[in-house]
Parts: sequence; structure tokens; C-alpha cells
Amino acid sequence: MPAADRLVTAALTAALAPVAGRRLWIAYSGGLDSHVLLHAAAGLRRVLGLELCAVHVHHGLQPAADAWVGHCERICAELDVPLCTRRLALAPATGASPEAVARDARYGAFRTLLRAGDVLATAQHRDDQAETLLLALLRGAGVHGLAAMPARAPLGAGLLLRPLLDLPQTALCAYADVHGLRWVEDPSNADIALDRNRLRQSIIPQLRRRWPALDKTLSRSAGHCAEAAALLDERADELLAVLDTAPAGRTQVPVALSVSGLRRLAGPTQRLVLRRWLRRRGFPLPNTQRLHRIITELLPAAADRQPLVAWPGCDLRRHRDALYALPPLPPPPVTPLRPASGTSVLALPAPLGTLSWALTPAAAEAVVSVQFAAVGLRCARPRQPSATLKALFQAAGIPAWLRPYVPLLVLDGSLAGVAGVRLCGGAVAWLRWRGHPWTAQGWLRPLLRRAPIDSG
Repeated sequence: MPAADRLVTAALTAALAPVAGRRLWIAYSGGLDSHVLLHAAAGLRRVLGLELCAVHVHHGLQPAADAWVGHCERICAELDVPLCTRRLALAPATGASPEAVARDARYGAFRTLLRAGDVLATAQHRDDQAETLLLALLRGAGVHGLAAMPARAPLGAGLLLRPLLDLPQTALCAYADVHGLRWVEDPSNADIALDRNRLRQSIIPQLRRRWPALDKTLSRSAGHCAEAAALLDERADELLAVLDTAPAGRTQVPVALSVSGLRRLAGPTQRLVLRRWLRRRGFPLPNTQRLHRIITELLPAAADRQPLVAWPGCDLRRHRDALYALPPLPPPPVTPLRPASGTSVLALPAPLGTLSWALTPAAAEAVVSVQFAAVGLRCARPRQPSATLKALFQAAGIPAWLRPYVPLLVLDGSLAGVAGVRLCGGAVAWLRWRGHPWTAQGWLRPLLRRAPIDSG
């Protein structure tokens, strides 16, 4: 067996043996690296008992993208590997990196593809790892960024593997030569206006002339940083469990953190915990300036304030002693909604789910409307003083920034129920709010344990 075969086959066997018997997806772009990975995996699938499939992501960023799909289909047919093609409709915002947008969308497509137990293998190699580390250094990354690309990581419901990460690209090129592989070339790889390409074509070759083992030593440094990052994550997770505002064992990742607990930590530890929390919640991380604002403005704010630090993809908000991270809120509904006559269910504006109810016989002919953030409505209950909406929300612990999204059921101009909080006036038998985005967080809990109100 040629040396190139031995290197690639040994690396792939070692990485895939622990997942033998599972379904293995190969991320197949049609380029040299992913073709080597696909070809080698096809040769091992019977030995390892793998159900082998390939996935090709059509980004639509290059005129030849359709031709690349055809190439991938032909190669997969030759290897008898089923191919799934995912087409993306990318629209990068002004100033955004098309490459970064494409990468995020590509991995988003992979997440939706994988089922529980599935494995996705990508073809990054040691040269890619060296480039990633250098880019992270140039961008001022911390230890997590300098850890570069992990050899394995969770991805959606499955697992991401990079089985060739310890091999230089020269080994992949030699394998491709031995087997006479054919691949496509992405013309954007020649564009040195892109940082990674400039490193690859201009800077790294100069560095390698002085330090021939550059890719190996940089990869080793990334491994050291990965070990350090894992230890920091372990410590951060211990602190997150202490700072969780929910009852013990309620959620795997805290929905909200104790502000007073965070304030007792030293500055570096605060930053460590906040980054770990946001990363585990799936939010993009704030830059250094915003992280400083969180610590100096948001955490010290008085408990009755509603401070906000926002960045693309995340709003960080406070309510009393709890710190919440959530996707940016949509504009709140302002127009009263009127269900069709005789109906008792209403689809609310996205993403607020649906509201359903049952009226008592005495209210069967009432005029029904659903309102939001209405002014002047009060909740009247038999033998009890009426309460303002603000008082109800405060007693229920619902943050001020969520209140404009809570549906109010109004009958003949009077408040009959506050979804997830309270029934008023006795005209409603039950009121249910389904499918709103805050169900899992438990922010909208009924006040009355026995009341026929369902905030789910």
C-alpha cells in the first residue's frame, strides 16, 4: 500500500472506529480535500459497518455552483454513495463577510440534516488548522479562539468529526494522485483579498521557509490551547450551576443567571462565565467593548431598571436579580385582533403562537378581542379588589420587556384574562396560550396553580 494510502487510511480508521455502525455523512464540496475524505471513507465503510452518505451544500455564490453539483453527483454515483444536496439562499448584510455568512449557513444546514446518532465528517487538515490559529491570533482571540478547530464536537443532534486534522495537505494531495481523483477548484481560493487566502498563498510560505515544521508546531499550540479551554469551561460550568436562578436540576443550561452572584466574582471570572453561558445557549459572543458594558453598566444597574446590551443575534437583559439572554424581540403587536365570529382560537402574530379560550354560557354573545399592552384595563375578581395589569405582571414576575407580548382577552371592552397569568371577571372557563417562544424558559408561569390557565 502506498505511503499516502497508509497515512489517510490509518487516520480515518482511528477517527471512525469509535462511531462504527452509525450513519456517516461526508461534507463533500467537490474539492480535493473532501474528495479524498469521501473516497477513503467509501473504502472503509464495510470494514467499519458505516452507512455512508454525502451532503453537498450549494451556496449559490459562484457561477459554476450548478456544475459543481453535477460533478458531485457523478463522483458519488461512481462510489455508490447517496448524495443529499442542500441549496442555500444567502443574502449577506452590508459589511458582512460573505465567507463567514456562507460558513454559518453551511453548518446550519448540517445541523438540520443530522439525526440523533449521526456523524458528519469534514476534511479540514493540519494546514487548515495552522491558518485558523494564525487568523485567531491576528484577530486578538482568547484561549478558546486559539484552540482553533476541535477534532470532534457536538453538532445539532449528532457529532462533528475532523478525522484528517493531524495530516498535512501534502498527504491528501499524494493520496489524490495515487488514486487519480478528479476535483473542482473554487476560483475564490485565488482571491488574496480574503484573509485566509492571503495567509495561505503569501505569508505562510514565507514563514515555512524559516520554520519548515510550522503547521505541526502551530497545530500543537492549538492543542495546548484546547486543553486549557476545556479546563476553563469545566470551571465555568461549575460556577454556572451555582449562579442558576432556576430550581436545582431544572435546565441543563441556565436560562437566567443571578446578577448578585455574578457581581461577587472577579472581573476575569465574570467574563469567563458570561462567555461560556452565552456559548452554551447558542448565542454569538459579544466583542470586548460590549462585554465591558455588560459588567460595568448592566450588572450594577438598580434592580428596578431594565438595562439592555444588544449585539447582532442577542439581547442581554435584566429583570430584578436575573440576567437573561434571548434573541432580539420583534416589534410588539399594537393593533387589537378580532377573531372570526363563533371561533375560540386565534393565531397571533409571529412568533407568539396561538391563543384559545372557552367562554361561560353567560358570555357566549360577548364581543371578543385580543389586545396587547392595553392602557386602562383592570382585572376584577369576585370579592377581591381589582388589579392593574402592571400589578398582575409584577406579582407574576414577568419582565417589563415581555409584557407588551402577553395576549389580553377582552370581552365587551372588559379584561377577561391575561394569558398565562390570571382569569378575570368569571366570563372565561379557560385560557390557553400555546407555541410562544418563552415556554421552555418558564418566564410566563401561572400565578394560580389550580386556575384553568395554560401558559404552554
